[in-house]
Amino acid sequence: MNPVPAPWIRTRLRAAPAAACALALLVALTACLAAAFPRAVDRYEDAGLRRAVEHARPVSTTLEVSAEQPGPPRPRERREELLRPATLGEQYTQVLAAVPGPLVVDRGQSTYGVHTMKPLEAPESWLPRPSGLPPQFTVAAQHGLDGHATVRSGRLPRADGQVTAATAQVEAAVTARTAESLHIKVGSVVHLPGADRPPLAVRVTGIVTPHDPDGAWWATEPLLADPSLVVAPGPERDKYWRATLLLAPDAAPALLGTAGNPSRYWQLAPSHAGLRGHDVDRLKSAVASVEAGPALRRIREQTDLSTTVSTDLDSVLSEYEQLRGGVRPLVAVAAFGTGTVAAVVLLMAGGLAADRRRAELALLRARGASLRGLAGRLFAETAVVALPAGAVGLGLALLALPSGRAAAAITAAATATALACAALPLRAAAVHRTVRIHGGRGDVTSVRPSRRRTVAELTLVVVALGAVETLRRRGASNDQLTSLAPVLVGVAAALLLVRVYPLPLRGLARPATRLRGAVGHLSLARAGRTSASAVLPLLALLTALTTAAFGGSVLAGVREARDQAALLTVGADARIEQSSPMASDLPERIRRSPGVRALTEVSISYQTMPTDLTRTVPLAGVNPARYAQLTARTGIGAFDEKALTGRGHGDALPALASPATAKAYGTRPFPVRLEDGTSITVRIVVVRDRTPAVAGDNFLVVDRAALKGSTARPTALLVTGAHLDGPALRKAAPASANVQLRSEERASYADSPLQTGAERVYTAAVAAGAGYAVLALLLSLLRTIPERTALLARLRTMGLTRAQGRRLLVLESLPQAALAAAGGALTGWATIHLLSPGIDLTTIALASRQGPTHNTALHTDTLSLAVPAAAIVLVTVGVAGIQAWWTGRRGAVAELRAGDAR
Repeated sequence: MNPVPAPWIRTRLRAAPAAACALALLVALTACLAAAFPRAVDRYEDAGLRRAVEHARPVSTTLEVSAEQPGPPRPRERREELLRPATLGEQYTQVLAAVPGPLVVDRGQSTYGVHTMKPLEAPESWLPRPSGLPPQFTVAAQHGLDGHATVRSGRLPRADGQVTAATAQVEAAVTARTAESLHIKVGSVVHLPGADRPPLAVRVTGIVTPHDPDGAWWATEPLLADPSLVVAPGPERDKYWRATLLLAPDAAPALLGTAGNPSRYWQLAPSHAGLRGHDVDRLKSAVASVEAGPALRRIREQTDLSTTVSTDLDSVLSEYEQLRGGVRPLVAVAAFGTGTVAAVVLLMAGGLAADRRRAELALLRARGASLRGLAGRLFAETAVVALPAGAVGLGLALLALPSGRAAAAITAAATATALACAALPLRAAAVHRTVRIHGGRGDVTSVRPSRRRTVAELTLVVVALGAVETLRRRGASNDQLTSLAPVLVGVAAALLLVRVYPLPLRGLARPATRLRGAVGHLSLARAGRTSASAVLPLLALLTALTTAAFGGSVLAGVREARDQAALLTVGADARIEQSSPMASDLPERIRRSPGVRALTEVSISYQTMPTDLTRTVPLAGVNPARYAQLTARTGIGAFDEKALTGRGHGDALPALASPATAKAYGTRPFPVRLEDGTSITVRIVVVRDRTPAVAGDNFLVVDRAALKGSTARPTALLVTGAHLDGPALRKAAPASANVQLRSEERASYADSPLQTGAERVYTAAVAAGAGYAVLALLLSLLRTIPERTALLARLRTMGLTRAQGRRLLVLESLPQAALAAAGGALTGWATIHLLSPGIDLTTIALASRQGPTHNTALHTDTLSLAVPAAAIVLVTVGVAGIQAWWTGRRGAVAELRAGDAR
């Protein structure tokens, strides 16, 4: 064929503007969603990495480059020169240049200087001494104090003249908290021991307040901003203060004259804004290079051969990578499912266009059009509409999600657009590869599956079974085959149902002939002679239903895992606990709080020591009746209240214990020493894995009435009720009490953007898959509209009423819809049960497995199975009813044209 001129394409588009607009809208929507998915994943993965680094303290994430004190073989002047800010600043610039990408240093929070490695005792008597021990100071000359602190009183320290190792006095500043804790004022002088010289006098000239005490500049060295009361080793457990004195950078050489072993350092804080989730592997390589690799060699060349680098940033990155590795496979399941349904819809749109133009294309082939030329013409015609629409969809995705990799988004949008362009030519080439005048019947009674199709279907079934077995054995991983397992199961089920379902319908059509009227028999007969190409819409519906059931079950399992973890942590809907016995009127005040339904008083002793006095086991004293009701309501370690009532053998109290405690002490009576020094004898009669009062693997629960003194007074209140008011409970409780709410605890488990982002993307993917499934159903029904309209017109000439016409179309569509709904629900149920052994939802439910729960397996969620299936049936019946109503309003003359092949 000759090249296709543009006027012909324009003429074809003008002949069917509605179809062109519909295709453009479909391509734009698909390209937008395809491009948005990788950007959304990058967005929440980047946010999750930044949150992980932010939550880790700067002492863990900062790269600390340090060099030992210049040795005595060097002249004193050279040693002093190495500690001066000019030399350190030049080396700092060279150290920054040695850090490899993609690790970016936050220069605003990074710094350098000199500090003493050995604490120095101050003999001043006016300094506080809690246990008689003198306070110890670290002295630091850190660059940038003026930019990271506000002077509260006095002024910043200065260095008058050139400071050397023999300088007798220097100036320093302290933070407001250090000044308050150690009673330091402006003008105070602290003497620090010297090395072969008199003590160094440090005069405090200013008290400062940090701008950002949690930033890396202040928080990398914990004592820089806040003093600490340290417990000295030994049985006396004496306490003494530790704090930091901040010198001017030019005063650093004076530290050579002290016994503090001064050391140079360069602190490199990572920039949070420069962290990207997809760069984790490269970030770990960069950190490893700085710690012990080529970057460290370059740093040593510029600083000192003794330079070392220490950081825990690599551990933070590894923990994030582990969490992401557990989330990614679950999101990939939704992505593959929705992508499959979207691809099927694009193919169905191309098939619908090919069927609409079947006569035109057959005529072109009969007049000598080559198959390649025909496909090229259709491709060009489609590309004129699809390419601009795909570009618009890509642009919308990039505007809606400005962050993230552009290459992945462009690739996804281009793939969707290319599939839309190729759908019509491929369908037309497949149908018209042989020149025919009449197409003949296309239902399953006349079109038999070929051997190639049978082999292809069997291959898909084998691949699906292999993927399921792989996932069951290996668990969810980043392997694409395992992520495709739900889709492959849906594909296998669709192929099987298309082969099987006409048989029972044809069997039912025979008994229907005995019924009065032709509607029932005719509807079953037509449903049993469905189009041979019905596999695509059925595949779309089954894949969407399977993905929706899988996704809904995942989200429901995540909610249940968090709720169970929160319940195990709190023990009830709310928990009020304090270290000392509670006031007698507190329980009554709590009962009057809004939403409180029941309250259980518990006395908890965490330092009780059974038998050999070598280990502690928490002991809870409870009211057996109320506590048994609480365990029954919460489902945590339910027991019969009679088991803890009365005495056992002799004077031994019956006790409920954990399996670990029961294994350690058996069922014989054994003594337990309480916190107040008294002892009781208990005997384990009930063993439960969990109990509401105490979280952990070791506990004892006894009747509180048998305890005496302070051990019998309640220290905790376990509250149950719906819609508890947290502020009201905290207002009623004393200030020393710790108030925990189950709802707040549950919300804390979803604090990682990696989790919440994955949940949102998963929900959006399932919703998009459901929308495409409905669109596939509408395209399937739209494809049969001309044939159904002509059928109703002909039957109306034979006396069929409008009501009978509506019943005919509804009954004809109902078997396929019911088949898709039942098959989708069954496939979803089977997929979940087949894949559940290999999927653990704990990672996505609990950020760092901090909740006291076991591995959360995937299980079926009834609503996720029933609601999408019911929606499919309702949409199908509704569309059929609307079509019959609309056809009944139109005249039948246009549908009774002579020679119409419909």
